[in-house]
Amino acid sequence: MTAWPTELKLDKDKRTLIVSFDDGASYDLPAEVLRVLSPSAEVQGHSPEQRITVPGKKNVRISRLEPVGNYAVRIVFDDGHDTGLYVWEYLRDLGENQEPRFRSYLEELAEKGLTR
Repeated sequence: MTAWPTELKLDKDKRTLIVSFDDGASYDLPAEVLRVLSPSAEVQGHSPEQRITVPGKKNVRISRLEPVGNYAVRIVFDDGHDTGLYVWEYLRDLGENQEPRFRSYLEELAEKGLTR
C-alpha cells in the first residue's frame, strides 16, 4: 500500500467516519456504507455466491472504533455488528469507490424488494 492512514475520526453524531491518509487523501465514509459493505464473513460470506444484501441500515451509527494491530480497525455498530476488520487498503478502496459501490448496493436492494 502506498498510503498510510494518519487519522480515523468519528463525526459528532457517529454517522460518519473520516479517514485521512498520509498522501493528503481524506474520505468521509457514512456508517451505512461501512455497515452494508462490511468485510465480515457474515456479510461477504466465503464466496461471492454467499454474499448477502443487508437492508434497513440507513440510520445505523458507529458505537466505537477498536484498533487491530497496526493494519486495521474493528468498527462496532449500534446494531451489534462488530465482526468486520477494516484493513487500511479496504478503507482506502471504500473511499475511492464509495459512489459506485453504494449505487450497486441500492440497485441490489431494489432488485430484491428491500429498503435502506
